[in-house]
Amino acid sequence: MVRTKAVLIAIATILAAGSAGIWMVISEKQEAQERRAKFFGSSSNHPTSGGEKMKVEW
Repeated sequence: MVRTKAVLIAIATILAAGSAGIWMVISEKQEAQERRAKFFGSSSNHPTSGGEKMKVEW
């Protein structure tokens, strides 16, 4: 009984640590993508739809 509880606690701890790690990786990737878009400029400034050509602003 005690051994079963210890195994369940270990499994719960591993799952909690794993989910926290996955969340950290996902949030870091999202932040990196936002920094990259901010640095290089967002493509949403000049969206194209259909066959419309992108207008260049001088």
